[in-house]
This record gives sequence, C-alpha cells and structure tokens, in this order.
Amino acid sequence: MPQVTAIKAQQRRRDRANIYLDGEYAFSLQKILAAELVRDQQLTQEEIAELKARDLAERAYERSLRYLSYRPRSEQELRRYLENKDVEPDAIIQVIDRLKRMRLLDDAAFAEFWVENRDAFRPRGAWALRGELRQKGISSDLIEEALSDLDEEAAALRASERAVRRYARLDRETFLRRFMGYLQRRGFPYGLSRRIVEHRWAELHPDEDAEDVS
Repeated sequence: MPQVTAIKAQQRRRDRANIYLDGEYAFSLQKILAAELVRDQQLTQEEIAELKARDLAERAYERSLRYLSYRPRSEQELRRYLENKDVEPDAIIQVIDRLKRMRLLDDAAFAEFWVENRDAFRPRGAWALRGELRQKGISSDLIEEALSDLDEEAAALRASERAVRRYARLDRETFLRRFMGYLQRRGFPYGLSRRIVEHRWAELHPDEDAEDVS
C-alpha cells in the first residue's frame, strides 16, 4: 500500500497541504483533512479515494460559504451555483445537508428575507413576489407563509411615492396610463393600482375634480 512520506503546506494556499506518497507528490487536501494523516501511514486506494471525495466536498462547502456571505440564498440557487462550478452531485448533496444542519440554508427564512428586503427597498405586489420566489425554487406553502403579513397597499404607496416625480409633468391621461402600467408591472393588482394613481393625481392637482380612470 502507498505510504505517506511527507505532508507539506502549500505556499500560495495556506489552507491546503500537499500529500506525498512513496516520496512523490500524490494530491492536495484541505489542511483540516491533511491533519488526519501522519507520516509513514499506509493508505489503501479506497482510503485515498475517500480523502479526495471529502476534499471536494470541503472545497465546495467553503465556496458555498463565500456565496452565502453576500446575501441569503435558496436551496435551488445554491444547487445551481455549485452545478455551474462543476461540483460533483454527491458533493453538492453533502454540502446542502451540512448547511441545512447548521441553519445556513433555510428556504423558509430565505422567503421571509426576500419579501422583507423587497418591501423595504423595491416594493412589489404579491403577484410579482410569488413569481420571483417560484423562480428561486421556493414551495407554494413557504411562499404563502412569507406573504401572509404583506401590506400590499402600503407597499404600493411607497412604490408610487418614489416614482411620482417621473410622471408629474404629464397630462392626466398619459399620467394615469403610464403610472398604472408602472405599478402593475411591479405586481400590484389593477384595482389597487387605480386607487393609488388617482390618489397621486389628486395630490398633484388638488383643485381639479376627480375623474375615473378609463
């Protein structure tokens, strides 16, 4: 059986170590895995294959932590990310299970984060939020749970407040048409969008009689 003759830290990657078998370089491992080896230890081919597989999973795990550090992710987002990095399916399963156990990957928490973040910075209606969360691979039950406290009218008012200046100089007909389109593209229903647009027009032109939106 091959024998471990040296374990040397890499110069450029301090988190990795080169493993030498029978006096020759054989493969590299994360230091946490290399620490399990000692000089003169004999390894079977099965043990070598297992070490390499664990190393792939460990590297995928560290890569996932970096990916998650920017913002929470859904399980589907992370899976696609690792697949695009050509990570082996078995390693992906190990990484996802590990992150779930550590509560670093949680679709319910992700859905709540997504709705709260959108509501605070880019208000959307429930229809649009459902579509976004479905694209992230979130189940229908978790989507509805995350949307249960959404105040669509308050969100629509915030969205309209940020955009009203864009349309303020338009004539009434154009103002109504374009502003309605703006809100509906953000997932707000027709009836709510209509009320909000009429409200904003009345604020801009308090002396005019209210008219129905056609």
